[in-house]
Amino acid sequence: MNQRFPSRPHPLDSLLKYDPQVIQSYYRYRFWSVISRLIWVFWAFGIFILGLRWESRRHQGHSRSAARLRKLLTELGPTFIKVGQALSTRPDLVRKDFLEELVKLQDQLPPFPTPLALDRIEAALGKPPQAIFAQISSTPVAAASLGQVYKARLYAGQEVAVKVQRPNLLPTLTLDLYLMRWAARHLGRWLPVNLGHDLVMIVDEFGTKLFEEIDYENEGRNAERFAANFRDNPSVKVPEIYWPYTSRQVLTLEWIDGIKLINLEEVRAANLDNDALIRIGVTCGLQQLLEFGFFHADPHPGNLFALRDGRMGYIDFGMMDQLDQVTKETLVDSVVHLINREYTDLALAFVKLGFLTPETDIAPIVPALEAVLGDVVDQAVGHFNFKTITDRFSELMYEYPFRVPAQFALIIRSLVTQEGIALTLNPQFKILDVAYPYVARRLLTGESPSLRRRLFEVLFKDGRLQWARLENLIAIARADQGFDLLPTAQLGLEYLMSEEGHYLRTQILLALTEDDRLHTTEVQRLWDLIKHDLPPRRLMNAAWDTLADFSRERAAQVLAPLGLG
Repeated sequence: MNQRFPSRPHPLDSLLKYDPQVIQSYYRYRFWSVISRLIWVFWAFGIFILGLRWESRRHQGHSRSAARLRKLLTELGPTFIKVGQALSTRPDLVRKDFLEELVKLQDQLPPFPTPLALDRIEAALGKPPQAIFAQISSTPVAAASLGQVYKARLYAGQEVAVKVQRPNLLPTLTLDLYLMRWAARHLGRWLPVNLGHDLVMIVDEFGTKLFEEIDYENEGRNAERFAANFRDNPSVKVPEIYWPYTSRQVLTLEWIDGIKLINLEEVRAANLDNDALIRIGVTCGLQQLLEFGFFHADPHPGNLFALRDGRMGYIDFGMMDQLDQVTKETLVDSVVHLINREYTDLALAFVKLGFLTPETDIAPIVPALEAVLGDVVDQAVGHFNFKTITDRFSELMYEYPFRVPAQFALIIRSLVTQEGIALTLNPQFKILDVAYPYVARRLLTGESPSLRRRLFEVLFKDGRLQWARLENLIAIARADQGFDLLPTAQLGLEYLMSEEGHYLRTQILLALTEDDRLHTTEVQRLWDLIKHDLPPRRLMNAAWDTLADFSRERAAQVLAPLGLG
């Protein structure tokens, strides 16, 4: 007979969404709970820092301190575990001995008793576990900050993962959020960065996401939306959700049999290509931000698996966020301005994104941006990475009124952790090796009117075609191994012959004959760049397919600028 672990309901258990006012009203009159938690946090970190200094003075290794830090974060609960998880993805920031310990925070946390987990399954689903699962593991296969996972088999035969939420989660979570918000409001002004009151917004965004993360029905909906976005991508695997066996506290989903990306020996033993996995992960991350606008905000190694067939498996969709169309387009604009060295426009994009307030005088910021980012395009792409950019921007935040919008705190965390995973697989990897070709390919394909407008902004300046920019864009795009120039050329030809392409046709004709001369040298140089990707037979076939349904009327419209219509 299983031992039962009844627990009394907490007054905040009925709080379905993050509400700082409700949380503040509750803890405002519970002085001793707040003070005792605050003292415990400061005391725990104080003891740890003293121990670290003592070992340094005695010239001892930090292996014991690393283990103590992991245990300390575990004891402090979900909020601090999340911090440790983020640090565990940064081998370039964290010493190896500390890294090895922090990685254990992904899914090697102390579990809560299985009898209590079985009780929670029954309470959440209305049936005892043995009536739902033909088999369920006697111990959890993974224990994370907010819940733990069991491997089970349905009576229909499917292998599933059963995620059960930790008990008494809300009391600790809400108290930590209350303390963090209090500290952000009263101590933010003393921090050596120009964030000010926006720290409160960041805490509120974090709290909102945490409450979304502990709603497993919301996580299931997120997983299905993510899967729909990548349904045409054979390199990405998302588990199926079994809704009859899912609730706010229990999530049942398809079992993913893969290898954690940090298990390098297993990855090598499976004969998987590290660089191919990196390309899948980074390109998938860019698609989430710049195409779909719906992105995984917690892509740590415990949530990403390398499948033995070379695919990337994503799990844990509790922490997601959505970008609106304007933000997506402005992010693309920022990359375009960076490539074109248009630092005034880049500063204006930062205003639009919320990194600078509308009343900010950007005049002194423009030369600072040029000094910080001027060598991004000068240097080979392989010599620059996202970590370098964030480090340089952190310097700017001391001198200029930059701030971090709440939503972008998650985006930055997502980008940093993805680069950290890539560095684990290949320490020489640079995220811009994949990012630049991806953005260039998207601009060249121009699959939407907004992207076509941005392509024009890259290629034309003051009404004149920038031949060097076109060459540079194609050269960068060709660095993407998945980029085929011929379909792009065919799309371009179709667009030129469309009504929408009238302006571009005129501009190209002017560019070819500007300054009263034919620009044969530029055309020859461009052809030398692309001729190996466009063999005559494939080029003729593509052109014929495009022209097959081309009407006489449309031909007259196209030839009119030449006086041949």
